[in-house]
Amino acid sequence: MPGMPTTSPRPRVDDTDRAIIRALRADGRLSVRALAEQVHISRANAYARLERLRETGVITGFTALVAPEHLGLGTSAYVSVSIEQNSWKPVAAALRRVPSVERVALVGAEFDALVTVRCRDNHELRDTVLEQIQAIPGVKATRTWLMFEETDVHDITQVGATD
Repeated sequence: MPGMPTTSPRPRVDDTDRAIIRALRADGRLSVRALAEQVHISRANAYARLERLRETGVITGFTALVAPEHLGLGTSAYVSVSIEQNSWKPVAAALRRVPSVERVALVGAEFDALVTVRCRDNHELRDTVLEQIQAIPGVKATRTWLMFEETDVHDITQVGATD
């Protein structure tokens, strides 16, 4: 329909693509040659699949996983944020500028956003929440949950694997 927003169809991901993703999640520094050997496909096939997965947005980037405590960030917390109606975009932009904020997610719950915060200690966390996050125009309320431990539980490449 004219004037209607269009959405791209969800990229098709098969078992070989999932194996590539699993291998790269385990070691994002794999060469295409090592990736091909591990997944049991040709290098040309591995390269083509990897490019397609990147171009279609299935793989959005490569990064190093870091233990926050080894960077001196011994306190981690989830902070729920309730915001004024129609203020999501400026609040999200302001949250992204707070140095201790690692991740911002818009959620459907009794609050509007869930923010992951990494700080040196509880005093810095208190200052981040009370002096930085709560000072953002549009923020109505916050609630903080300390993280004692974090663990990755599931291999997400297996979720919804019906192709």
